[in-house]
Amino acid sequence: MKKVMVVFPHPDDESFACGGTLAKCKDAGHETCYLCITSGCKGRSGPFEIDCREKLAKHRELELKTAAEVLGISRLELFRYPDGSLQNADLDELVDKIREAIEEWKPNVVVTFPPDGVTGHPDHIVTCEATTRAVKQAEASLTQAEYPDLYYVSIPHYYDHCPDHGPKPAVPITGKVDISGYRIQKGEALKAHLSQEYSVNRAYPGVIDGDFGVIGCYEYFTLVRSAGKAIEPVSVGGSIPLIDL
Repeated sequence: MKKVMVVFPHPDDESFACGGTLAKCKDAGHETCYLCITSGCKGRSGPFEIDCREKLAKHRELELKTAAEVLGISRLELFRYPDGSLQNADLDELVDKIREAIEEWKPNVVVTFPPDGVTGHPDHIVTCEATTRAVKQAEASLTQAEYPDLYYVSIPHYYDHCPDHGPKPAVPITGKVDISGYRIQKGEALKAHLSQEYSVNRAYPGVIDGDFGVIGCYEYFTLVRSAGKAIEPVSVGGSIPLIDL
């Protein structure tokens, strides 16, 4: 049994980035943990009549809890930092919070966004920096056998169905997880974030209405740290190897 921890800034990031992988981990008997840095209070409210950020934050937390149940996430921690403002947060404090969670839970694997944040969102980028630093710092108090592997997650098809373009990828993809048996769980988790129907429809048109055909069979990762040492990711060319986290 492994422990897999994912660290993202917003409710729904877990479903977009690696929902299928989380469901697959659960089915394999692994424990999964999600550290969600904000409650997404600056997101859209979708079809709901929500007139303030505090209400939207509570609503999105409920949506996240539903998605977590769908994906089998066994531990959910909400840090409740202000949404959209992580670049103004005390970075050392955020690193400490993530480090403490790693030291206490002792995951075998930690997953977060890459340095480009996939979409260039500042909250994504700060979360990457904080999580990367936290993994390194946690090693000081963990035994070598307890050092987690650190992966960055990529969503190479995020812009396939919309006119926008993301930043140039900061790291090459080095592995992919086959989620072909878990596309329904990923779709149902995305549907749970109904307030974010605009974002879901842009990346995965049809999913909100229950059509999961647009969801691919793979989720993509880059191993950047293992056994206490940084790994320089190297492009694998046209054939990305299958991995299990």
